[in-house]
Amino acid sequence: MTMVELVTEILKAIVDNPSAVEVTEVEGERAAIIEIKVAPEDVGKVIGREGRIINSLRQIVRAAAGKASKRITIELIS
Repeated sequence: MTMVELVTEILKAIVDNPSAVEVTEVEGERAAIIEIKVAPEDVGKVIGREGRIINSLRQIVRAAAGKASKRITIELIS
């Protein structure tokens, strides 16, 4: 399972409108950026109270990326 698939599955379980979830990956040599787009009404659910959900998602991806020795960041694009 790729990082994009992992993030997509987690986000679809969190949001109310899973069909609006878009996850893209921009790769570099040593780093990658995963860009997340969700429906406007789901942005709050993805961020969570005090940013807990998005930070947990970043931590999961960081742990999974450790094996690939790549730095991966997640950005929420509204």
